[in-house]
Amino acid sequence: QVQLVESGGGLVQAGASLTLSCVASGRTPSTNFMGWFRQAPGKERRFVAGITWNGNTYYTDSVKGRFTISRNNAKNAVYLQMNSLKPEDTAVYSCAERNALYVATAPKEYTKWGQGTQVTVSS
Repeated sequence: QVQLVESGGGLVQAGASLTLSCVASGRTPSTNFMGWFRQAPGKERRFVAGITWNGNTYYTDSVKGRFTISRNNAKNAVYLQMNSLKPEDTAVYSCAERNALYVATAPKEYTKWGQGTQVTVSS
C-alpha cells in the first residue's frame, strides 16, 4: 500500500527558510501529479504548490517567488523549499497525490495524503 510521509516542519522566525520532504513508499516511481497543501487552524485545506512528473510547477499566488516545489522521481520524493517565511504561512502542510498527470487545486481531486507536518512561523 502506498504511503506518503512528510518531514521537515518546525518552528522558525519570520524570514527564515524550511524545506519539506515527502517520500512515497510502497510503489515504483510514478507519473502522477503531486501537490502540497496547507491547513491553518480553523481554515480549510488549501492548495500551495504542485508539480507534474516532468517538472511543470504551479503555485498559489501568496507563495509565488518564495516557495519552490521540486521532485525526484527516482527517489519517489517531492520537496517544498520555503523561503522568506511569514507568520501567515503557519499551518499543517501535507503532500498529496492524484491519479492524473495534470494540475488540480481542489483537495477532493487527490486520492492519497500524508499525515502532515506542522510549520509554525513566529513574528
